[in-house]
Amino acid sequence: MSEPAKTTRIPTARRSGGRRATTAATGSRTRAEQGTGGRAVYLVDGARTPFLRARGEPGPFTPVDLAVQCGRPLLLRLPFAPDLFDLVILGCVNVLADEMNPARVAALRLGMGEAMRAFTVQINCGSGMQSIDTGFRLIEGGKADLILAGGAEALSHSPLVLSNKAAAWFGRFAIAKTPWERAAAIGGFRPEMAKPVIGLERGLTDPLTDLGMGQTAEIIGHAFGVTREAADAYALESHQRLAKAQKEGFLKGEIAAAVTPDGRLYDHDDGVRPNTSMEKLSKLKPVFERPHGRVTPGNSSQITDGASWVVLASEEAVKKHKLKPLARIVDSEWAALDPSVMGLGPTICGTALAKRRGLTREDIDLWELNEAFATQVLACLAAWDDEEYCREVLGLDRPFGAVDRARLNVDGGAISLGHPVGSSGNRIVLHLANAMRRLGMKRGIATECIGGGQGGAMLLEVA
Repeated sequence: MSEPAKTTRIPTARRSGGRRATTAATGSRTRAEQGTGGRAVYLVDGARTPFLRARGEPGPFTPVDLAVQCGRPLLLRLPFAPDLFDLVILGCVNVLADEMNPARVAALRLGMGEAMRAFTVQINCGSGMQSIDTGFRLIEGGKADLILAGGAEALSHSPLVLSNKAAAWFGRFAIAKTPWERAAAIGGFRPEMAKPVIGLERGLTDPLTDLGMGQTAEIIGHAFGVTREAADAYALESHQRLAKAQKEGFLKGEIAAAVTPDGRLYDHDDGVRPNTSMEKLSKLKPVFERPHGRVTPGNSSQITDGASWVVLASEEAVKKHKLKPLARIVDSEWAALDPSVMGLGPTICGTALAKRRGLTREDIDLWELNEAFATQVLACLAAWDDEEYCREVLGLDRPFGAVDRARLNVDGGAISLGHPVGSSGNRIVLHLANAMRRLGMKRGIATECIGGGQGGAMLLEVA
């Protein structure tokens, strides 16, 4: 049951001297908030493909290909048959025409049986987390015991879209019956009609505000005084952290190599730039708000292909199949706000989740905050440290406090990894569980902003 929307204002950080922006924020009440005491739900295993940077042409794998590539080794190492799952849920945003309901196509290709129910969820950047949350609530409520929840996206396969004028012309030509009608239709063709629009470009533009996602990052970066230098420094840190994680082997247990039919092997995230520097990053021109904008190709998430799965199990299933959980899913929270400031979504849902559970910032040992843009992440940290914002927007008596960077995205994030939108939310939950176990930490939150003005957060505890 949702609370009524309340209109709040985003105060400008005092140092920025900028204008105020208005937002409406809503938080969703969960059964956990109402204390119904559902069953315990565990994340017992998971795997993802390497995240592969798009290079100007369709990549080697479709969304379902990616889901199958990391799903097969995951299912093979489980101590029970694939057809014992109750349900398959997959997040996917850019669904291909040849893979309608990719969850079902993937389940069949994974050999989970013709009787396996499967459906696809779409909430933009939150789709992969939504798949986990949907499975979590079904198991918590006693309606399932084993669920395979994932996310898959191949942004390099985003379709080319005809303009409305071109589509109308093709329609007129298709219904023309006589030679004269066809000739008249051909006479109406204009050269610009042959130029398609990249579907991804339209998908990354909010239809109500007419703002690209990067422009929304510029807005909140201005509101909270984030500098271009700070954004570049954050991006550099993301690449350095991922490079270290690769070198130290921190991701080996998480990544399942992907192989093409002709034998090409992909075994690591290939968007990382370990040799980048502040000098190189500073030379890149802003994409928006030139010449003084903060958002550049170097400090933004990369256009990438990738998939991720997690296995969710009830306590009964854990005992029955002798499973060893990575973590327990404690609770989740979703929020909505003005699309023009969508990047602040994590501050609303992350704070509400911690507050409901009686947790302070210091009680959270580790954070995964999806790096849509460096400016967006830094604006969230500044907002959590802003007294007026925390009072007026988050309903707190004092600032929540900026998350310690040593606890945030410790192995890099979407700036160095990439952001295949349908799978990122799944990846950050899986990686949070793995990182907490590796570092001996107890409690963590994975959170992300969502295009269209939403946010999602999930609280995990090491089992």
